Amino acid sequence: MGGQAVRILSLTLVSETTTIDILYLVAGLLGLVIGGELLVRGAVRVAQIFRISPMVIGLTLVGFGTSSPELVTSLQAALSGAPGIAVGNVVGSNIANILLILGMAALISPIAVQARSLKRDGGFLVLATGLCAIAVISGSLGRFAGALFLLGLIVYLVLTLYLERRASAETVYAAEAESVATGGIPLPAASVMLLAGLFATILGARFLVSGAVGIATNFGIPEAVIGLTIVAVGTSMPELVTSAIAARKGQSDVAFGNVIGSNIFNVLGILGVTAIVRPLEVPATIAAFDIHVMLAATALLFVVSVSGWRISRREGGLMLAAYGGYLLYLVLSL
Repeated sequence: MGGQAVRILSLTLVSETTTIDILYLVAGLLGLVIGGELLVRGAVRVAQIFRISPMVIGLTLVGFGTSSPELVTSLQAALSGAPGIAVGNVVGSNIANILLILGMAALISPIAVQARSLKRDGGFLVLATGLCAIAVISGSLGRFAGALFLLGLIVYLVLTLYLERRASAETVYAAEAESVATGGIPLPAASVMLLAGLFATILGARFLVSGAVGIATNFGIPEAVIGLTIVAVGTSMPELVTSAIAARKGQSDVAFGNVIGSNIFNVLGILGVTAIVRPLEVPATIAAFDIHVMLAATALLFVVSVSGWRISRREGGLMLAAYGGYLLYLVLSL
């Protein structure tokens, strides 16, 4: 009887712990979604009040803002000793951005692709993805690699701003800034919104990582799988919302630019900062399989983009099916 009582008590404690971890996970996801939205709107409105160019706002604040959940989550995971979640979050987010978010946006409205933007931004995406693949396959991301990634991001931002100012002020980046609803909020309210968004994002990341690590431990699920799926999709919610709204408004170029820009920021900015703060050991499963899925998804993006310079609904459906197949593989491989 004593042994049975101990087993019942153990099961009860595990059940209670799992419930708490799930609550942490849900609270973390909500905090990231709400915090990311407040952060972007507040930052954009403050920039508008100080008359910063819409193009600069779209390229920097909107780009960094929608990637802030990934940044804070990866940093929190790295500092908590969960490199599988830190790296899996970035790799999984980039896969989800292309196959899930862009596929869904194409289903809503076919996406027109600008050849000039694809050649420039797409070229940087290929470079960033290649650098990421080399670092991940090597098995570790050190401070040197992180510094190299950040340098690449700075070069990308400076070169893009220079080329866009020479070309025209009316760009996809300006459209990205205009797609963020600010409603003429006064400066004090915008500042509070920005700070509240930052606080909610940081707190949400702490809850999300804590819950994800707890669930992985209780159910014996590798941290990398949690990072590649639940965490990655959760932190990609701002991109999903932005792209879906842009597609419904017929601004398909904004949805396309948002995904490419986000993937560049994820690799060069988020992995760069995270590796500098805390060098990362890459889980073997990510180095052996998932990084190659990210490479394949990036290649698929180019294939569907240049086929008539638009991503059709059929191609969007193909991308969603590919993402579904990827998730099914991860589940079956547990």
